[in-house]
Amino acid sequence: MLLVRSFLFALFFYSVTLVALFVAIIAALAGRGPLTAVALWWARYFSWCAAVLLGIRVKVEGRVPVEPVLIAAKHQSMFETIELVVLLGSPVAVVKRELAQIPLWGWVARRYGVIPVDRAGGAPALRRMLKEAHEVATEGRAIVIFPEGTRVAPGGRPSLQPGFAGLYRGLGLPVVPVALDSGRLWPRHRFAKRSGIITFRFGKPIPPGLPRSEIEARVYAAINELEGED
Repeated sequence: MLLVRSFLFALFFYSVTLVALFVAIIAALAGRGPLTAVALWWARYFSWCAAVLLGIRVKVEGRVPVEPVLIAAKHQSMFETIELVVLLGSPVAVVKRELAQIPLWGWVARRYGVIPVDRAGGAPALRRMLKEAHEVATEGRAIVIFPEGTRVAPGGRPSLQPGFAGLYRGLGLPVVPVALDSGRLWPRHRFAKRSGIITFRFGKPIPPGLPRSEIEARVYAAINELEGED
């Protein structure tokens, strides 16, 4: 049954995603407003497919911010990269540069406002990232970063990547950490998904201006709060 549900999800979601991509290209030519509307519709369609076809529901704990903040989230699966769009409205994500270079999708993503980062680019790459992030913040949009830098399996607690601290210091925005447990139901590198509840736990805002060691320690602890919980 898991395989059947997962096949139906892939069929319905990815076929509509192809159509949505071409609609998004047209919308992008008309401006960011129409493109954002298409992106939100697509993200909500993803949530609908996950709920109806896979039996995956979302539980939200804590206050979801509506003001411009830096969201530092745990990263266990593709699920949260799309579900956070639904929860936050129209946030902008910091993504690795390779994703922004995918034909068509990358162009649409850049028009939407994603912030690509070259992990091997050093200080110049960080300056470019900060410049784009400042522009997004002035628009009133939240900025999402996965400070671990990659997807991790449930129970994994890797160190935070240095780009997070640089973004935190340069933006001067409060940080809202987000713990989640999507990997239990949406495991990496596996086609079959399980039904159940995925929890998103939004922590209390952490003020700007803290030393690097303190902000990293507080975010590290907060995004790992669900690890080990049943």
